[in-house]
Amino acid sequence: MTANSAKALALPLGVLAAFEVWARVTHLQSDSLAPPSEIVMALFGAFADLSILAATRDTMFSAFAGLAIGTIVGLALGIAFGISDTLDRLMEVTIEAIRPIPSIALLPIALIALGFGYRMEIVIVAFACVWPILILSRAAVRSIEPRLMEVARALRLPPAQRVWKIIIPAALPRIFVAFRLSAGIALIVAVTVEIAINPLGLGAGIMLAQQALRPDLMLAYLVWIGIIGYALNVLLTVAQSRLFGRAALNGDGR
Repeated sequence: MTANSAKALALPLGVLAAFEVWARVTHLQSDSLAPPSEIVMALFGAFADLSILAATRDTMFSAFAGLAIGTIVGLALGIAFGISDTLDRLMEVTIEAIRPIPSIALLPIALIALGFGYRMEIVIVAFACVWPILILSRAAVRSIEPRLMEVARALRLPPAQRVWKIIIPAALPRIFVAFRLSAGIALIVAVTVEIAINPLGLGAGIMLAQQALRPDLMLAYLVWIGIIGYALNVLLTVAQSRLFGRAALNGDGR
């Protein structure tokens, strides 16, 4: 552990230690709070009976499936709008009217159309993930060095090869930034859908713990979700740095 990491951990660990002492001194009795030591024990207990692992599997499946669909759709639309000014102008009002709709607001429609389960959750996650991919990939395509496009025209590359050989490689660093952003959104939306209505995954685990008056287990689920989100961000950050080097720092290929 580096000195900077130790300094970063000092404050949260100090706060947790102070809260533990306060909870023990005051003999905390609460339906929403629990001492950190009890949260840790509840987390170990959830791992021991495999309940948190099964919930993690359900949530991650929905999050990653929705992320994959949203990335494919958003990337296709972003490249199309970035290439064609006419198409971009025609779709601008439609996109800007749909984009501000909160993904969770689609729950009643998705529930009626798809029912409970993975499909509903995946559709809502995909809807939320489309927009950052679309917007940033469109901006990335429009910022490509014009000389690259001139080379593609000089070589008389067909549109599909132009996209595959010129546009995607040049725009990939910024597209990956959009993917990182969407990955975090996918996890947040998946858990939110489960808390709100879908009886599976980590969100449902939180609600079951709350209904059972187990604040230690409820907070253990929240801690585990935070760990997953942090690990996912670290993994994608390292991948971005390894894949793109200095281009990862400014989000482009220059």
